[in-house]
Amino acid sequence: MSLECFRQLTQLLPHTPAVLATVIHVKGSVPREAGAKMILTLDRIFFTIGGGAGEGKVIQQAKTVLETGEPQLVQIDLTGSPNQLQEGICGGKMQIWLQRWQGSESLTLAQQIVDLLQSGHSLTLTTPLFPHQSPYLTSAPPLIPPSPHPLTPPPTYTETLHPPPTLLIIGAGHVGEQLAKVAHLTGFQIWVQDDRPDWANPDRYPQANQIFREPIAQILDRLQPQSQLYVALVTRGYRFDLEALTVLLQKQIPCCYLGMIGSEKRVRQVYQAIEQTGIEAAKLKTLYAPIGLDIGALTPEEIAVSIVAELIMVRRGGSGRSLSCRLLRRHN
Repeated sequence: MSLECFRQLTQLLPHTPAVLATVIHVKGSVPREAGAKMILTLDRIFFTIGGGAGEGKVIQQAKTVLETGEPQLVQIDLTGSPNQLQEGICGGKMQIWLQRWQGSESLTLAQQIVDLLQSGHSLTLTTPLFPHQSPYLTSAPPLIPPSPHPLTPPPTYTETLHPPPTLLIIGAGHVGEQLAKVAHLTGFQIWVQDDRPDWANPDRYPQANQIFREPIAQILDRLQPQSQLYVALVTRGYRFDLEALTVLLQKQIPCCYLGMIGSEKRVRQVYQAIEQTGIEAAKLKTLYAPIGLDIGALTPEEIAVSIVAELIMVRRGGSGRSLSCRLLRRHN
């Protein structure tokens, strides 16, 4: 969500100062990862660093930072110890750095970050953990020796911000429309390809950064630079699945995920046709088909949730199993 966070800052800073809360260190079980961010102004809050009483403590401290301009390091103890029970019982600890962003210098930095991420570039943001020092961009992360104590912050916090993953939705029908909505909510940039102007248009896909009406073979040069490309084939028929899949496999477009909608019969037919083109059968083993996790989805909205759940599983390295299974095994 880095792009959305800094894009929000570019919209706020011309009108009001804002506090950027960044999780800079975590230990044990915590609700958010290092690098997670939240923005706070006098009357609004954007994004979250985990919710609950711990986040409430950060919100209170942010009011002081907003008023004084002095950055603060906030410690959140979620171990459930008797003197810290009110902050939560997740089991771990978090450190959150609060810094006020204000004025033209901050706005310029936020806009630089947005421009770089939107163009598909990763970047390194360094934040000095001292008063009166501002964050800045660096060409590469500096080598910082590890802290002698696991919860003692280093003199700077350095993070690499990556452009958001791109989901190319091939097929702009009912499932594609709902898929764009759900995937956009979870941080994907949305691209859509379909040859039908009545379906592939900004009115139906307001979330889309790109809408292509050319055949898939004609947009390959736009796909090559994407370092985190996810592709979902949710077309209106077998012929369109086969066309897109053949092009993607023949040209060896690097995909983090390639999935195809359809019944098992339809998938088998596509497999058989692909093998007749001379494409190695081994390449089909990377295909997620039928697409999505098995949650019993029936409606386009439910199917979209099923697909995005699988996208997140692949992106984050999840198992796809119910979270309750682990607890049940421990108690049996």
